Amino acid sequence: MKASIPPTGGGNKAQEPVLLKMGVPGLDDVLGGGLTAHRLYLLEGAPGAGKTTVAIQFLREGVANGESVLYVTLSETAHELQGVAESHGWDMKGIEVREMLPAQDALEPDEQYTMFHPSEIELGEKTLRILADVDKIKPSRVVFDSLSELRLLAGGSLRYRRQILALKQFFTGRQCAVLLLDDLTASDQDLQVQSIAHAVIRLEQLNPDYGASRRRLVVTKYRGKEFRGGYHDYKIARGGLQVFPRLVASEHTPPIKQTRIPSGLVALDDLLGGGIEKGTSTLFVGAPGTGKSSVAVQFAITAARRGECAALFIFDESINTLRTRCDGLGMGLGPYIDSGHIRVRQVDPAELSPGEFVHEIRLAVEQHKATMVVIDSLNGYLNAMPDERFLIVQLHELLTYLGQSGVATMLVGAQHGLIGMQMQTPVDASYLADSVVLLRYFEDGGEVRQAISVLKKRGGAHERTIRAFSLDAQGIHVGAPLRNFRGILTGVPVPIDGVRSPS
Repeated sequence: MKASIPPTGGGNKAQEPVLLKMGVPGLDDVLGGGLTAHRLYLLEGAPGAGKTTVAIQFLREGVANGESVLYVTLSETAHELQGVAESHGWDMKGIEVREMLPAQDALEPDEQYTMFHPSEIELGEKTLRILADVDKIKPSRVVFDSLSELRLLAGGSLRYRRQILALKQFFTGRQCAVLLLDDLTASDQDLQVQSIAHAVIRLEQLNPDYGASRRRLVVTKYRGKEFRGGYHDYKIARGGLQVFPRLVASEHTPPIKQTRIPSGLVALDDLLGGGIEKGTSTLFVGAPGTGKSSVAVQFAITAARRGECAALFIFDESINTLRTRCDGLGMGLGPYIDSGHIRVRQVDPAELSPGEFVHEIRLAVEQHKATMVVIDSLNGYLNAMPDERFLIVQLHELLTYLGQSGVATMLVGAQHGLIGMQMQTPVDASYLADSVVLLRYFEDGGEVRQAISVLKKRGGAHERTIRAFSLDAQGIHVGAPLRNFRGILTGVPVPIDGVRSPS
């Protein structure tokens, strides 16, 4: 029996439209809450984009709410639909499936139409069968899969448009929400249904030169409803389709209190003017091996010691390598990972879409209450983007969101080159970060040494000195200011008055 939909509002207040949940994680957020009841919608995408999966999830959500639902298939058999459901661990219980496929005897030469066009016979027959099933089942949700068959049977754009308009009028009078699937196999893009539908959702699949396929969706139209525009990444995994809504930082503006977070190293905190502030971002930049990641992890360990949660997203090394490296520095990362105070996510740029990466960060902040996020490194983050020119825009939105959430963000950026003033960074994020910490190699007495300095800090005053920096089995060491050298940042400094700087 069809579930009754309770009225909303009361008195003289205007009633809010009833919204139907899609049953697809993240998609209701994109749609502004779901699909308005008793309307006709279009879901389009190339074969393999996930239309059938979304359709089944949409109907399963209706079944879970006690509604009567109908799946009308004009191209796939019920057995094939069952196979799709089983691949996700679902059953089709509660979903009425009606096959509108040609009979086997249609292959016989005697059964081929010679005097009439198929649209004059088959279209009318199938339409009558569909209408009879709807009157019998009285569904509140109906899926048509797919429009390609109706388009071919109609034989012309005028007849096709009139057929869709008639179906729309029929279902609206019977309080049905109709989801039409279109596989875009027509030679020319057909805008007939787009103009008729109440909302249009398009699924796209991108195939980069290397790595897994990237999928994204866009809502091109939704009459009388605010929705989240732009492209949103999604993936198809066992359990169905999952959408990662585009991050809009302006929607997350809780008040935060500016407090300093220490690193646990007195000299480093002095260099940073007491530490870093909550809700700010810090960029550690330097040549490979200068200790950028180690300093970022030091802040994360200090936060874990205070009982807070820190989230590390690493692109350039494995979790085992990270643990081994930290053990070699006496930092003991393992116990904090095991206790859950430090959560490490190894990111494969070839497999993870930018939208899913942002979704993982949001989960760390909103579900696991992470107060610190480390992205190591920006170079890997750059490679995770399908199109480089959008990296800075998305990074700006991400940092704004984290800042408004009171999260201290650590960014690690590796420069090209080892020594000299011609060091280059693949992406310049220094103007986005609130603080910039520079680590450099320099030559001294036949040895390669390291130096650390703070170039920028919006949260307050900081030291202008360049300090000695080193790593050993006892951990991180920040030494005294290198006042007896000139030209340290060139990589080949000159001693002043022939006196060497202390270590």
